[in-house]
Amino acid sequence: MVARSQLPGMRLFLWVRNASLRIGVLTGVYLSIVFFAWLVVANRFSQLDLFAGIRNIAAATAILMAMLIPVLRFRREPVRMFVAGLTAWTLLTLTYIGMEMRFSLLGSRMGAFHLFMLGGITYGFVSVLQWVFLLCAEARDQYVAHAAQAAVTASRPSIH
Repeated sequence: MVARSQLPGMRLFLWVRNASLRIGVLTGVYLSIVFFAWLVVANRFSQLDLFAGIRNIAAATAILMAMLIPVLRFRREPVRMFVAGLTAWTLLTLTYIGMEMRFSLLGSRMGAFHLFMLGGITYGFVSVLQWVFLLCAEARDQYVAHAAQAAVTASRPSIH
């Protein structure tokens, strides 16, 4: 029997019985940590301003990698993917609201509502795209199975 690998920190959230919410909360924590670190490095370490482009690319890549966790975990279940992604993005939005209080210019870039809508629409689009893909794959499988059954039936000699 092959053991499934666990994400770091998963044991802290085993009390959440719903897998979608559990993955969503854990992903939200990851996203919030990356966002908080990005914001602190960008605003508190002025000597690293020469590397702002690299810092932003690295942080955006880390955020995208964390966003992929619900997508990859629930790739066969689009509704659960959407629930997990929206839960994660809600936690990130709450972190953003908290950081807006500390960093006053953060809200001038993008408001918390706009950030939430960005994540919600992104996860919604990916979920719908995956749902359509699964529908097409199922229709193709049904067609192939039906065609194979018809070929087997046609190849049998008829007895009269």
